[in-house]
Amino acid sequence: MSPADLPTGVQYEIRHGGQRAVLTEVGATLRHYSVGDREVIESFPVGQRSPAGHGQVLAPWPNRLQAGTYRWGDTTHGLPLSEPSRHNAIHGLVRWQAWTATEHVDDAVSLTHRIHPRDGFPFLIEIELRYRLGDNGLSVSTTARNLGPDPAPFGIGFHPYLRLGTGPVDDLILQCPGATTLVTDGAGIPTGRQSVEGTAFDFRSPRAIGSLKLDTAYTDLPVGSDGRQRVSLSRPGPAPESVTVWMDSGFGHVMVFSGDTLGPERSRKALAVEPMTCPPNALATGDAVIRLEPGGSWAGSWGLQP
Repeated sequence: MSPADLPTGVQYEIRHGGQRAVLTEVGATLRHYSVGDREVIESFPVGQRSPAGHGQVLAPWPNRLQAGTYRWGDTTHGLPLSEPSRHNAIHGLVRWQAWTATEHVDDAVSLTHRIHPRDGFPFLIEIELRYRLGDNGLSVSTTARNLGPDPAPFGIGFHPYLRLGTGPVDDLILQCPGATTLVTDGAGIPTGRQSVEGTAFDFRSPRAIGSLKLDTAYTDLPVGSDGRQRVSLSRPGPAPESVTVWMDSGFGHVMVFSGDTLGPERSRKALAVEPMTCPPNALATGDAVIRLEPGGSWAGSWGLQP
């Protein structure tokens, strides 16, 4: 089987020191990231497609869009219901599409995809991602450009599953400084906001996840003096491990998912920590949607620091 015939297409390996990452042609997906013999994310085999969003890019909207419907300007648009059980469109349009590598060197790869106009999303947007390994871990830089004649809505998210050790997430220590969570209905659509103060979802101080089920969007994350927001996960014990997800201020939301709905093989084995520029259902509500003017662009970055 040639690389192009693999479920995720051509595999792009990058290395730096003891770090190794593999990005894929399909979806510009982060399939693997390790430091030495330690996996930083939950990988999936080269002979499989990405399960449950593992490592995928979520654009031009992350998470869910209620009924696949939104209004932009004077026009109502409808998108295919890619989560039919909940009557939602989910995770954008690019995660099963081929991306083009415009650069591939030892420690970095740049991948580009152009979203062409279609029913439900009649806009022309080019997205470029640069994955790079360095002394401080993996960084992901994103640029989105509107190549069309009309203003276009845009949002993006990323879906890494963090894995420390081989046990369940229950024993891991989470620090998520978001002061607010989004309250959702049974379809995962936000219905309001709630302070974490006094709730089981308050991880502003690090503590064990325990049996708490997380499929929770956090916002109002404090920005450090370096312009970054951080969510950290650690495993205590005689050989402690940790990993930090950092985001620049362009990513105002983060989804934390403990994987309870993934079936026995994956349930609560890894914790998804998903940087997002906007919340679920943002195309419908307009909340934090990026407006790309014709010829305009947006740039943002995030990364993993083991």
